[in-house]
Amino acid sequence: MWDSVYYYREKQVRDCHFKQDVFVYGATPAGITAAITLKKQGYSVRIAECSRFIGGMTTSGLGATDLGTERALDGLAKKFYDELAKYYNVEKCTRFEPHVAEQIFRDWLSELKIDVQKEQFIASVDKEDGVIQQVVMTDGTTYAAQQFIDASYEGDLLAHAGVSYIVGREAGTVYKEIYNGVQFGTQHHKFESFIDPYKIEGQPESGLLYGISDEVVTEQNGAGDARIQAYNFRMCLTKDHKVPFPKPRNYQREHYALLLRYLEAGHWDAMKLHTPLMNGKTDLNNHGAFSTDFIGMNYAFPDASYQEREEIFQQHVTYIAGLLYFLANDAKVPLAIRQEVAEWGLAADEFIETHHWPRQLYIREARRLLTDYCMTEHHALQRQICEQPIAVASFHMDSHHCRRVVLNGRVVNEGDIQIPVKPFAIDVRALLPKKQQCSNLIVAVCISASHIAYGSIRMEPVFMMLGQVAGTLAALAIEQQTAVQHVTYAQLKQQLLEQGHVVEWDMSINDDPIRRMEETFGGSI
Repeated sequence: MWDSVYYYREKQVRDCHFKQDVFVYGATPAGITAAITLKKQGYSVRIAECSRFIGGMTTSGLGATDLGTERALDGLAKKFYDELAKYYNVEKCTRFEPHVAEQIFRDWLSELKIDVQKEQFIASVDKEDGVIQQVVMTDGTTYAAQQFIDASYEGDLLAHAGVSYIVGREAGTVYKEIYNGVQFGTQHHKFESFIDPYKIEGQPESGLLYGISDEVVTEQNGAGDARIQAYNFRMCLTKDHKVPFPKPRNYQREHYALLLRYLEAGHWDAMKLHTPLMNGKTDLNNHGAFSTDFIGMNYAFPDASYQEREEIFQQHVTYIAGLLYFLANDAKVPLAIRQEVAEWGLAADEFIETHHWPRQLYIREARRLLTDYCMTEHHALQRQICEQPIAVASFHMDSHHCRRVVLNGRVVNEGDIQIPVKPFAIDVRALLPKKQQCSNLIVAVCISASHIAYGSIRMEPVFMMLGQVAGTLAALAIEQQTAVQHVTYAQLKQQLLEQGHVVEWDMSINDDPIRRMEETFGGSI
């Protein structure tokens, strides 16, 4: 029987007390670049990470970089991709194997002797007059510092520090956006045929197929709610040195009845977004109406306890592993599809410690900082220009589906939206809590952005750049002995430029966002 990976496990209490200039929570790409930036400037820094691994999604299957335009890359983010190219002996490289990315990060951390404490889950934050004094972990470990950086995907440090945040989709009226909130009528990842939602077709009294919500849809497009876009795992697959798709514990065939009905209607696209990496491996992502996204099953995750998150994490493992097992083995699946899927398997030389399964759940969004400055679709669409730019985002505004419902007697996915954007700047104030709430915390991942604007910003290369910004900002706050909100922007900008950062986009550069989106979707949009 195949054993799944885990997100959280209880640890024995230990008596460890660490003191450093800056404490970074999250060994994500943002946390790593923040720590490297600080250490290079001579500051003591320590990273605490909730998992047993480093690198977040970049080392956990997301090998086909969601980049936008490469010309927006800068600083340590550019160095990362340059080192990938050097490793593979190619001119440029944005598609890579997970273990290679992990080794680059390990080498960086080792070279600078940066300590990473793993399996660290926050229990509480000690704060006086808006200043964090120390962070206490569930195993009793404490971390005291002058400055703190939240580089986690979940936003756990900012939440425990009592900083305001939001989970979900704002109504379009909040920031006068048209792409936020509820979104029916998507052109992508929709059911291409009328699919009956009931266990016995045409009989509502038989109940709904698994994964379809029984809620009555009453709201219109643009309505706000607490729903978040679906999570999945980015699967690293291969036809060569492979492990057959395992049958997970608690496998439930009926979870894929809707997919089977969709296949029987003549639609096979669940594995279409299967991007080639190096050495015969691929990055499998969600595609189509029914694929690896576990739609509607993650709402509780951002604010859940660690034990509850573990349950949600394992539910995602079981569901997605079960999906691949079902497609490769179930007798009801058309033979041609079974044969196609069975050619693939988990890469046998990746994720050894977790039975070749990716270690990081793809948390596309969780908490988002609520502060005095918010990035919105107006920034992404060049209607509003940042006054204090520090990095550039360029991927299209992207939200995966948030729910699956019955509408007019058929099953419908809701929430997906793909809007092309030109490269746009991110304002430093989106990384800073309100001063009265906390004056020594910088947020590098769960920044202040509306749901739809975050859909463009939430890419791993951007997180690397924001991590470097956070590290530079923390160093300046210590140097100037001031609140992070009072750091002189001119000095921050100058240091970022000296580090090779692109802080704002040169509008004279010809960039075609629609062509970039077509390349992502493999055809006309």
